[in-house]
Amino acid sequence: MATVLVVEDSPTQREMISGLLKANGLNVSFAGDGIEALQQVQGKCPDLVVLDIILPRMNGYEVCRRLKSDKRTQNSPVVICTNKSERFDLYWAIKQGADAYIAKPFYPQELVETVKYLLRR
Repeated sequence: MATVLVVEDSPTQREMISGLLKANGLNVSFAGDGIEALQQVQGKCPDLVVLDIILPRMNGYEVCRRLKSDKRTQNSPVVICTNKSERFDLYWAIKQGADAYIAKPFYPQELVETVKYLLRR
């Protein structure tokens, strides 16, 4: 069973995303900020990361850049899931190495299908 790390500072959003992924047969762990996410990845590399951009202590762009530049995690897909929906935000996320970009609010099936597709690749 695949493991997904959800990096989200909003407890409500974190629970909603985690519940959705668990209901679709995935193991889920979570982090509330960018530093905590990188610390968790050092312990156990997830199969995929769902990452917000606006986070305390380290933003999602920097977390994504670090994940994609680390040999241990560079092949783990990163799905940016954020309130930021400008074209520049999408451009910058992809430039940092993100594999997918989903703007909030999103349709639950959109997130599930994106995650499952990236896990199959």
